[in-house]
Amino acid sequence: MTESAKPIKREPTLGQALLPVSVLIVFLASSVYMFGDESSSGPNQIALMLSGAVAILVGLRNGYTWRELDRGIVTGISLAMGAILILMVVGSLIGTWILAGVVPSMIYYGLQILSPSVFYPAATIICAFVALASGSSWTTASTVGIALIGIATTQDLNVGLAAGAIISGSYFGDKMSPLSDTTNLAPAMAGTDLFLHIRHMVWTTAPSFFIALLLFTGAGLLSAPPESAGDLDVILAELRAQFTIGPHLLLPAALVLVLVIRKVPAFPALLLGALTGGLFAVLFQQQAILTYVGETDLPRSLAILKGVWIALFDGFVLTSGNATLDDLLSRGGMSSMLTTIWLVMSALMFGGLMETTKMLEKIAYAVLGFVHGTGGLIAATIVTAIGMNVVASDQYISIVLPGRMFRAEYRKRGLDPRNLSRTLEDSGTLTSPLVPWNTCGAFMSQALGVATLTYLPFCFFNLISPLISAVFGFTGFTIKKLPADEDLEEDSAVG
Repeated sequence: MTESAKPIKREPTLGQALLPVSVLIVFLASSVYMFGDESSSGPNQIALMLSGAVAILVGLRNGYTWRELDRGIVTGISLAMGAILILMVVGSLIGTWILAGVVPSMIYYGLQILSPSVFYPAATIICAFVALASGSSWTTASTVGIALIGIATTQDLNVGLAAGAIISGSYFGDKMSPLSDTTNLAPAMAGTDLFLHIRHMVWTTAPSFFIALLLFTGAGLLSAPPESAGDLDVILAELRAQFTIGPHLLLPAALVLVLVIRKVPAFPALLLGALTGGLFAVLFQQQAILTYVGETDLPRSLAILKGVWIALFDGFVLTSGNATLDDLLSRGGMSSMLTTIWLVMSALMFGGLMETTKMLEKIAYAVLGFVHGTGGLIAATIVTAIGMNVVASDQYISIVLPGRMFRAEYRKRGLDPRNLSRTLEDSGTLTSPLVPWNTCGAFMSQALGVATLTYLPFCFFNLISPLISAVFGFTGFTIKKLPADEDLEEDSAVG
């Protein structure tokens, strides 16, 4: 088709833009109602793809060619390729770290240190420090987090609360770390300085984290004593029987944290961690490997190599006879991440179509029509960022798109851009793990082994922070104004 023969593209109406979203909401609600916690294992993917089909029909109706829509799908999915690679390598890391005794050793020592009454606030603080140092909530959850969720499971604690504590701490540290990609992205989109942004975030982040800690502390003190608390010695003995346990087996975890702190990208750092786990398994867990592989005609050395290889692609399965430990330590492998990758790709297909056909932009600008005053603008930013997490399924889009949209509006109203960058983080970054089909929600659910809807009510920090940000917007507390002599013209350059 020649350029002159291309159909004229029509701007979508608000009704057209809302149609695929409405269909998605109906399908997802039906999926959760019928399938519950299993909705992310296939039903949600179908809901997203069918809603994407509706978006395709609207796009074709408005003059977009199939080639343009197809390119939008590919572009949308390509945004997650880095996340998909990380998901696969995290699966391998979990498999080899269990086989190597890394996770069992972390659970073994953690069970003796973290009592049930202090577990929730302690887990929050531990993850906060690790994420602050590493700048990565994903790395924190997939290393320290999997050990903490293991401790919670063996102590018969509420795994939803435990995952909420892990995610709350991980996202606090990630949000406040200058090493975090989202912490750098938000001020770039708003047009402000990184450290001005971090200092301004303290006003909303500190009270949110303090309230979350109080809630986790109260949950620990008020919870009934775990029924299996008396089985602690049995579990510790079973861990020693199945694996070699020792502090030296914590070195792969320390290696990963050091690499991330030294700004090694997440994928090579986690891949090296997975391979180091395989090496430690060969060095220290040969009997566990041979038991796992079972009867084989292979020489001993090749049987050990086969066991590590299986752990990398298909995870580890424990058959100790202890149901709690067998369920907890039978995990990992790249194959365990395939359903999550399917979910992410389906979600980003839908998001890519919505962005290509300008329907996301139409919805976002419609929100501006209801904005009155500073509080309304802050609230609109929060709603839009959360909406992008739900519809576009990616936390980076939830920062970039609202950042581009509202940047000029903040300046026009004499508001310092750090107000925008703070609001983007309070809403876009922090609500991303609360959406089951968002890349962050899918990752956290798979890494921790807890369904998103199970931990969502207990992510106190992530839930409280957007509310405090909105309250500050309406009250004007800590809202920074531009200097009187500041050039208020719109800066169209996007960092």
